[in-house]
Amino acid sequence: MRRVAGRVSAALLLTLVAACGVPAEDQPRTVTPPPGPFPYTATAAPTAAETGALTELLYFSRDDRLVPVTRRVDQVPSPDAQLRDLLAGPTPGERDDGVGSALPGALSTAVVELADGQARVTVTPAGADTGRSDELLAYGQIVSTLSARPDVSAVIFLDADGTPLRVPRADGSLSADPLTSADYAVLVSPR
Repeated sequence: MRRVAGRVSAALLLTLVAACGVPAEDQPRTVTPPPGPFPYTATAAPTAAETGALTELLYFSRDDRLVPVTRRVDQVPSPDAQLRDLLAGPTPGERDDGVGSALPGALSTAVVELADGQARVTVTPAGADTGRSDELLAYGQIVSTLSARPDVSAVIFLDADGTPLRVPRADGSLSADPLTSADYAVLVSPR
């Protein structure tokens, strides 16, 4: 009786194990990727600017931290050009060093305008279906990059209607107030 019960249990266990998992499909199916990266990244791919008399400081991400990256440039970029460089993402060499970006999938668009020393960044957050959970790093990348400029005293985020957005700070709180790199300093890794 024990042998029969053992064999029945083993057969039942094998049947359950074989029934678990994802069923096989005969044909591959198309998967829709999440929104992002930004629409203009296809035409504005990052380049490895190794020459230039000036530096441009951008903040990317690595291991849930913000990482400052210095690039050599020929002229001081405008705030909008610097934001475009940030949104274009790390160069292949920077990616090889483990540097990434939290921006693709976190925001659909971003444009900056400088007014009285304040960088006013109009963004369209990506939908909830992107699977991204690192908005804090995405906003931290933008704030840290723009507030490192000598002509920017603070960064504020606005929606398409010009209404201030409440965005995450490093301490987990949401703020619609102007932000500075001090709001994300605890997330910055040394170079």
